[in-house]
Amino acid sequence: MQLNPAQLSAHLGKGLKSLYTLFGDEPLLIQEALDAIRIAARAQGFSERTSHTVSGAHFDWSEVLAAGGSLSLFADKQMLELRIPSGKPGKEGSTALQQLVAQSLGNDSTLTMVILPRLDKMTKASAWFAALERGITLEVSPVERAALPTWIAQRLALQGQRVVAGVQGQRTLQFFADRVEGNLLAAHQEIQKLALLHPAGELSFEQIEGAVLNVARFDVFKLSEAVLAGQHARVQRMLDGLQAEGEAEVLVHYALAEDIRALKRVKDAMGQGKPLPMALREQRVWGNKERLFGHVLPRLSDAALAQLLQSAHQVDGIVKGLKQPDWPLEPWQALGRLALMLCGLCAGKPMPSKTPLPVAVA
Repeated sequence: MQLNPAQLSAHLGKGLKSLYTLFGDEPLLIQEALDAIRIAARAQGFSERTSHTVSGAHFDWSEVLAAGGSLSLFADKQMLELRIPSGKPGKEGSTALQQLVAQSLGNDSTLTMVILPRLDKMTKASAWFAALERGITLEVSPVERAALPTWIAQRLALQGQRVVAGVQGQRTLQFFADRVEGNLLAAHQEIQKLALLHPAGELSFEQIEGAVLNVARFDVFKLSEAVLAGQHARVQRMLDGLQAEGEAEVLVHYALAEDIRALKRVKDAMGQGKPLPMALREQRVWGNKERLFGHVLPRLSDAALAQLLQSAHQVDGIVKGLKQPDWPLEPWQALGRLALMLCGLCAGKPMPSKTPLPVAVA
């Protein structure tokens, strides 16, 4: 049975199951879900807890199986936690996990919790994960940027605080989200800090501006999505952040160039008569990018894509230390121009001029 985090509280109120699997890339939300299960377990008499972390190829799985199959020495009920940070248990681990599931299901004296990172489609189809799905699985997804202001407002409400109503409040939440994007644990800490600094009730923009640090962390591949969505201000902010964090210019260029190449391939396939869904599938464009590609492709002419490809080629040279006519010498300025060229086209704007676009360090 699969749950989402919003369903966990109601589920725990109806009673515990003997096996839980939590997986995802958001440590804060994983930890909160794990804490909720632990609290419910302690209330039902699970007073002892043992923890194992799978590290390396020589991990001793027999210890886990022994712990899961044995009675507690000091309590009637015990919690067994197994962390697999790599998400890859290996052949021996696969067999052991299936055995662990077999001895866990229906075992009222042991509560087993398996903690994993985000899993790809192939891993979810494995025999060991299929076995874990016989228990309760909880997939924790990151809070996307568009949902972050609402998430912040909900967390403020839990501590009795809120922003002003209307447009002004929405701007305050957007400002807050800009400062903590990509760093949910830090966002949680900043929200808690507001509870210490200010009483329950309404918070002004000035109070939040004065308290919330700029702790945003950016992902190169989230930059790609922001570019395709035509979010000019967010793209500039992310470029500033990536530069300040010391991200490799070659990785940023790869993400941008790969999108341009994929757009060109899909556009060419459509020109040959293939339907858009088929062309996207052939180019392995999935998830959010599938939606974004479908939205922006009608706006991109063959000539614009050809120019973008040529620009990506020139920026590749700049990133590798070569000079290019009519382009900035500094790699981050060139990457900024390329990103904003594509961003503007995706937003339906004409191809921008070649005036260098500085990227300031935040």
